[in-house]
Amino acid sequence: MNKNILLCGVGGQGIVLASKLIAQAAMENSLPVMSAETIGMAQKGGSVFSHVRIGSDLSTPMIPKGGADVIIGFEPAEAVRMLPYLKKDGTVIVNSCPTKPVTAMLSASSYTGKEMLAYLKKNVERLTVVDCERAASEIGSLKVVNMILLGAAAATGELPISMADIKTCLAKRLKPQLLEMNYKALEYTLNVKG
Repeated sequence: MNKNILLCGVGGQGIVLASKLIAQAAMENSLPVMSAETIGMAQKGGSVFSHVRIGSDLSTPMIPKGGADVIIGFEPAEAVRMLPYLKKDGTVIVNSCPTKPVTAMLSASSYTGKEMLAYLKKNVERLTVVDCERAASEIGSLKVVNMILLGAAAATGELPISMADIKTCLAKRLKPQLLEMNYKALEYTLNVKG
């Protein structure tokens, strides 16, 4: 069974690490994987999206429009921008907290993300909205938003890898002193109602 996962947001949110963890966990479960990242012009604040394709008979790492089973949106506007890639019955996991893109900062826009979340709620049947700002505050670091969203995606059952698989890969990539906080972030949505 093939799974196409698209991660999107802005630079500095840990999107590339999250996509590499998904790919690594799949490979360690002997699943064929292809992936590709597109990073915007600004290293921090520019658009970033990553395609992760898992399964057999893959000919390209890029997910075609209408082909994503899951979109993990680190930023509401970027999630909306990537909606053309979502399958009709696909799942979206999105951070409710906006990160003002470079274009909005330059134009002095009053972007809040609320209109984007309203659009997602209206147009996506299988939607999980995660308050990552609240979660990061409770966990004690804004640097774990990627793990909060990755954990939320794993909790939906839409990824072909488990939370345990992700933890195993994290242990190979992070310093030991960072593991407890990242594990807590991965498990955050399992322990929160509403």
